Amino acid sequence: MTISDIAKIRVEHDLIGNRDVPATAYYGVHTLRAVENFPITGQTLRESADLIASLAAIKQAAAQANTTLGLLDRQRADAIIAACVEIRDGALHDHFVVDLIQGGAGTSTNMNANEVIANRALEIMGYGRGDYQHLHPNEHVNLSQSTNDVYPTALKLAAGIGVHRLVDAMAILRRSFEAKAIEFADVLKMGRTQLQDAVPMTLGQEFGTYALMLAEDEARLSEAVSLIREINLGATAIGTGITAHPHYAALVRERLSEIVGVDLVTSPDLVEATQDCGSFVQLSGVLKRVAVKLSKTCNDLRLLSSGPRAGLNEINLPARQAGSSIMPGKVNPVIPEVVNQVAFEVIGNDVTITMAAEAGQLQLNAFEPIIFYSLYRSLSHLTNACLTLEANCIQGITANRDRLRQTVEQSIGIVTALNPYIGYRNATEVALEAHHSGRGVYEILLERGLMQKEHLDAVLRPETLTRPSEKLSFS
Repeated sequence: MTISDIAKIRVEHDLIGNRDVPATAYYGVHTLRAVENFPITGQTLRESADLIASLAAIKQAAAQANTTLGLLDRQRADAIIAACVEIRDGALHDHFVVDLIQGGAGTSTNMNANEVIANRALEIMGYGRGDYQHLHPNEHVNLSQSTNDVYPTALKLAAGIGVHRLVDAMAILRRSFEAKAIEFADVLKMGRTQLQDAVPMTLGQEFGTYALMLAEDEARLSEAVSLIREINLGATAIGTGITAHPHYAALVRERLSEIVGVDLVTSPDLVEATQDCGSFVQLSGVLKRVAVKLSKTCNDLRLLSSGPRAGLNEINLPARQAGSSIMPGKVNPVIPEVVNQVAFEVIGNDVTITMAAEAGQLQLNAFEPIIFYSLYRSLSHLTNACLTLEANCIQGITANRDRLRQTVEQSIGIVTALNPYIGYRNATEVALEAHHSGRGVYEILLERGLMQKEHLDAVLRPETLTRPSEKLSFS
């Protein structure tokens, strides 16, 4: 090894032994071993800026709390805090290199943060990277902490940020559906049950339903996010708080709440909180609910736009790209299709999270890395799915009004509205004749003299057909 090569490395030590670390790296030996041990997804911590920022916020809060309690001197605390602020502002994220899926219950993630913060703090103090005798990743950056309270708290903070983004995206999509509901309020169409003609409704009612489903899930997400505001900082290893000052848990929670701008709560039982993943399971369940409803909505959009000549052809989705390499002129519903696929992924992620939560043993769940990986992908992909569905599909939907009106007039289903006027038996006979002859209900009613034209027109008005109404009286 040449002098030049030696200058490019530094030697660090852990319980395994000595290890060469790139001299320019802010991470250290623990991180390097994790990189070698967990080449799983190719997606590292730097892919999740929210998680990195959350880790830095926790380390900053811990330094502040430890200083207040007289456990950390001011010089080291100021350097750690300054390094954390830089990282929260986006610096050094390229040095968070551990794979998101890892063994060790998140220890590698915690140590990656400890080492990067320690080495940047050393620079701020005027020392070189790796000069841990002056400021140590474990003894100072990780003071009063364990991976087992830092990591789940960071996951919850990052998930909370993701939920906020998703709710914003859902609100954008909901408002777009609401606008279409108003636009299509006067467009009469046939409702269907089990894909068979049922009774009339308006296209506005149909789109209003999609908006309402989103609004309901926005509320459910707000309920679920309250659970992830309960943290276990101060629990240390298993919840007993070993090595932590008696006032540390309350103080670090106060400081962290101030830093992130979220009203956090310390769990009433830290032993229970350290082993329980119920809040992640609950949140994932709500995300699955969102995914299922979005997918159902997209199924409807694909069906309603099917054709255009040989399908329902009730609405037109905006053409986004050519649909076939062999069939000229074909356009596919690619935006609803991609949202369907995101929904399938979210449902699968929920199964993964459920199994990982169930697999925890005794005082700790070692599988929180896969829980976060799955949860964060669900949040991120659902957010993107809502935004692309709104911008590239819902905004540009148009109604085939003539086609919709024609299906109502030709449908046997409108005879249901006539039960109060001609009786169920007569209505059934009219429906059967219409079905076998291919003629319209309207025509057969007039031919049989069961109702006068002006009375029939009054009964078949959209406002009568599409909402509860009293029986009309004809003198």
